[in-house]
Amino acid sequence: MNSAFSMQRKRCDQTPAWQQLQQYFEATGQQLDVREAFVQDSSRYASFSQQAPHVFADLSKNRVDATSQQLLLQLARECELERYRDAMFAGDAINQSEDRAVMHWLLRQPEEGLTGWLPGSNAAVRGALQEVHASLNRMLALAEQVRANPQITDIVNIGIGGSDLGPAMVVNALEDWRIEGKRFHFVSNVDGHELGHVLAQIRPESTLFLVASKSFTTLETMVNAHSAREWFVAQGGSDDRAAALSISKHFWALTTNTEAAARFGIDTTLGFWDWVGGRYSLWSVIGLPIAIAVGAAHFRALLGGAHDMDVHFKTAPLESNLPVRMGLLDIWYRNFFGFGSRCVAPYSHGLRRLSAYLQQLEMESNGKGMDVHNQVLPYSTSPVVWGEPGTNGQHAFFQMIHQGRDVIPVEFIAARDGGKTLASHQNNLVINAIAQAQALLVGRTEETGPRYCPGNRPSTFLLVDKLSPTTLGALIALYEHRVFVSGALWGINSFDQWGVELGKQLAKDLFARRDRDDWQGVDPSTQALVGKLAP
Repeated sequence: MNSAFSMQRKRCDQTPAWQQLQQYFEATGQQLDVREAFVQDSSRYASFSQQAPHVFADLSKNRVDATSQQLLLQLARECELERYRDAMFAGDAINQSEDRAVMHWLLRQPEEGLTGWLPGSNAAVRGALQEVHASLNRMLALAEQVRANPQITDIVNIGIGGSDLGPAMVVNALEDWRIEGKRFHFVSNVDGHELGHVLAQIRPESTLFLVASKSFTTLETMVNAHSAREWFVAQGGSDDRAAALSISKHFWALTTNTEAAARFGIDTTLGFWDWVGGRYSLWSVIGLPIAIAVGAAHFRALLGGAHDMDVHFKTAPLESNLPVRMGLLDIWYRNFFGFGSRCVAPYSHGLRRLSAYLQQLEMESNGKGMDVHNQVLPYSTSPVVWGEPGTNGQHAFFQMIHQGRDVIPVEFIAARDGGKTLASHQNNLVINAIAQAQALLVGRTEETGPRYCPGNRPSTFLLVDKLSPTTLGALIALYEHRVFVSGALWGINSFDQWGVELGKQLAKDLFARRDRDDWQGVDPSTQALVGKLAP
C-alpha cells in the first residue's frame, strides 16, 4: 500500500459551495415545509427516493429540495470527495495520523480479483487480497469444525468495542439463520457481573472461548479473559495441552500477538491487519462467532451484500449514490439546521443492537474537533446517534420527537418480509413504522393545546426485502460509507480514535500511581475518588 499519501484535503467550509449553501439556507432552506413541497412537486417522492443494492431509501420526507441537494452535491465535488474515495479504494494511507491504509472493503472483495470496478489497484493491494482470502478460508474452515462438533454448545466471545459490537449485532440480527443447539454469549464490560452471569450458565467441557484483541493487551478484554481462564482451571481445566480439558482446546484467540496468546495457553490464533479498524472488523476474523452462528455460505453472503454496496459507492454517480446522498444530508442537518442528534429506529427485533453498533461506527469515527491539518474546526461534526427498536420506541421517546422543542431526524429501518415471524405481525410492525414517519411529517396542526404536533419533522425510511445475510451486509456497508462521506467533507480523519486511547492510557497510569502511592500532579477529585476504593 502507498504509505506516502499526502492529499491536500479541502474542508467543506472553505469552498464556494459552502457559502452558497449558507446563503440559500438563510434565505429559503430553513423555512422549507416538506408538506408544502409535496403539494408543489408531484414527483418529489420519485426524486428523493432510490433503490440501492438490497436497500430502498425514501429520503422525500427530509428538509431538502432540489436546490439544496444540488448545492450539497456541488460541495462534495469541490471537496473532491470522489478523489478521496478513490484513494481509499486504491489502498492509499488515508488514515494519516497512523500512516495506515483503510481497507475493510477489501475483506469482502471477491477472490477473483480487483477487476472492472477497481482497475487501478496496485500490486500491494492485490497481494493483500490473497492474504484476505487465505485468512477467510481458514476462519470459515474452523467455524465449520465448531458447527459440526456437538460437544461444543456454548461460544463465549470476549472482546470490547468493535470486537464485540459488530459480531454481537450481526449474530442477533441473523437469528433466523443461526445453528440450532449452540448458544452465543458476548462479554465486553469489565464489570464482573457480566462475565459471572455467563459463567453461571455454561460448563467448561462444552464451551469455546474466543478472546478477541488484536494486540492481546486490551485491558478490559484481558481482565475478562484471565478471569475466564481461572474459572476454567478451577472447574477442572488444565494448562497441559495433552489433557482432555485443556485451555488450548477451549480457548482460541483472534489476535496478531501469537506469542502472548501462546503464553496464555492458546494454540489456535487468527490474525488480521493494521488496516482493519476495530469498528470495521466484523468482516475479518473478528467475525468468527458470526461464521459459527450462520455457517460459511451465509457469512459469504454477508460479505457479498457489503461488496455490492461497495461497488455502488465506488461507481454510482453522486446524484444517485445513496451513501453520498445520506452523508450530504448529515452535513445539511448538522451544520446548517444545527440538529445535534439522530434517532435510529429499526422496526426489527433482530436489529435491536444496531443503534449501539452505529454509535461506535459514527461517533468514534467522526466525533472529532480538529481537521487532518491539526486546525480546530469551526463547526460540529458527528451528531449523537441513539435509538431503540420499534414499536418499543413509540411508547418511550417518540413523544419528545413528535412534540419536543428539539428537532431530531429519525431513520426508520424495516423489512417487507419478516422471515420466520408471523406475517400478520410483520404487516402490523411495518405499517406502524410508516405511520410514525407520516405522523412526523403531517403533525396535528388543526389542534391547539396539548394535542398540537407541529409536523414537518424529518425522517428517512430504509426498506429491505428481508433481513438476511445479504441485505444486512449491504445495510452495514451503507452506513460505513455514509460516515466516510460526512467525515471527508468535514476534513477529519474518520479512522483514528485518540480520544479513546487517552482514557486507556490514564487508566493504566492510575493503576501504577495507586500501586506506588504517587499522586503528584493528579487533580484532587481523581485522587480522592481512587482513595475511596481502598478497603
